[in-house]
Amino acid sequence: MEGLGVNASLWAGKRVLVTGHTGFKGGWLSLWLTRLGANIAGYALAPPTEPSLFALARLDQKMESVIGDIRDAERLARAVREFEPQIVFHLAAQPLVRYSYANPIETFEVNALGTAHLLEALRGAPSARAIVIVTSDKCYENREWPWAYRENEAMGGFDPYSASKGCAELVAASFRNSYFATPDHPTRGAALATARAGNVIGGGDWAADRLVPDILRALERGETAAIRFPRAVRPWQHVLEPLAGYLTLAERLWNDGAPFAEAWNFGPDPAGERTVGEIADALCRAYGDGAGWMKSGGDEPHEAHLLKLDSAKARSRLGWRPQWSIFEALEAIVDWDARRRCGEDVATTSLAQIDAYERRMDAAEHGASTPGAMI
Repeated sequence: MEGLGVNASLWAGKRVLVTGHTGFKGGWLSLWLTRLGANIAGYALAPPTEPSLFALARLDQKMESVIGDIRDAERLARAVREFEPQIVFHLAAQPLVRYSYANPIETFEVNALGTAHLLEALRGAPSARAIVIVTSDKCYENREWPWAYRENEAMGGFDPYSASKGCAELVAASFRNSYFATPDHPTRGAALATARAGNVIGGGDWAADRLVPDILRALERGETAAIRFPRAVRPWQHVLEPLAGYLTLAERLWNDGAPFAEAWNFGPDPAGERTVGEIADALCRAYGDGAGWMKSGGDEPHEAHLLKLDSAKARSRLGWRPQWSIFEALEAIVDWDARRRCGEDVATTSLAQIDAYERRMDAAEHGASTPGAMI
């Protein structure tokens, strides 16, 4: 097992491709990579929301940015050829469950076929050495049982979004077995892994139909937030938690290759497995000013009511583990949003939170604690 922390010396100068860099999660990853000194290129659609972390953090000035559709195989392959990436993070996706009910074909095209387009381009890219395909905890066949899912559980999905993420996992496994490094073929192509995170939250997320953005939008308007499924249990975690896992995983793929080319869960501690209502309560308390929420009325499309992740493998073999409690994560979000509304520089605030998270990792590695504010 390796120690905690991200190896900055490994990332300095590396050519890193991030698909989905204009989104919430991809934006945070791109900022972290700039901090590490990587040479970054991104491939994605234009920012999906207004405002967006990509625009507010001026990421177009910090990295090479190609605006393109992951379904455009020819353009994507050209971008891969021109950039010659050494490490790849695939985050481009249609990320919303409710949207997938209205747009199932687009969801499958983006999440499953888009993954295939990228891997097809990368199997012809000799520069590529480490590939992390980010899917979702919803890739599992969710039986609503009380114990957490492990990486060897069956893929599935009730709704189009969840099923498309299961499909993306199967696509990645098929390409790995056929074209990339495996224990039986350790020198054949890049080392390819998939990563499954829980419900990711953080500053800079303005997506529709997500709990934290929906609450913050309502509170900023002075309204009471409406919650669809307050009793549903999810594995909640700050966005920096899985990103630290992805970076650590990519480092092991780079250094060790095939033994780490498999699926990995990056979920919170059991204390982070909370109901939607509990998260809404805690966020409203942190926000203050009499903030509150109510249950929305009317029929809603099906969403899973119980989902947990087992991250024992990542803890044991990667040395990764969560650093912030769910309450620290919510405090960080409220602080980030307050600073943004006060006109403070978004990139500076975000990098300060990354710095605080790295300090927590360093302290944990040396058996120390770092109480107090996030930044």
